[in-house]
Amino acid sequence: MLRIVAVTGMPGAGKSTATKVLVQAGWSRVVMGDVIRAETKRRGLEPDAKNTGEVMKLLRKEGGPSAVADLCLRQMEESGSENVVVDGIRSMTEVEAFRKRAAVLLVAVAASPSRRFELLRERGRKDDPLSYEMFAARDRRELDVGIGEAVALADETVSNQRRTPEELAADVAKLVERWVNGPRA
Repeated sequence: MLRIVAVTGMPGAGKSTATKVLVQAGWSRVVMGDVIRAETKRRGLEPDAKNTGEVMKLLRKEGGPSAVADLCLRQMEESGSENVVVDGIRSMTEVEAFRKRAAVLLVAVAASPSRRFELLRERGRKDDPLSYEMFAARDRRELDVGIGEAVALADETVSNQRRTPEELAADVAKLVERWVNGPRA
């Protein structure tokens, strides 16, 4: 049976850091943002913050609210992996699309806006915000898609407020181990 650890959180919260420990333990990883960046490039656009945000909205307009999750499910089917960590859940509709095909643990990674902005500036990816105003606009766009509901309804929440990457990874590893080895719902 397919098992998915679906990781959500506001931009910069530490989702990718949280998922690395599972990849190191042999889980396959699907990054929802990578799916959007690839689609942005496929459409002939530079994968910057503006274009990836627009393509994210377009995908959902064209394919429905679970469009990005559906693309991820195709990727999972092609990989054949039974244990997958999904980095970047943005809505409960996506989670429900995954739950139709797999056992799913929804994990939220939480950090304050100031901590997240600091982490994004350190990361330095092309689509990261260059100013706090861009950061706040990105947060609003993510909240419009439904990320707040996914964070609020998570099965587990881990804080990345005052954690090292190693501490965050250890927290995630422990809760996933409990889920995998615990009773099935």
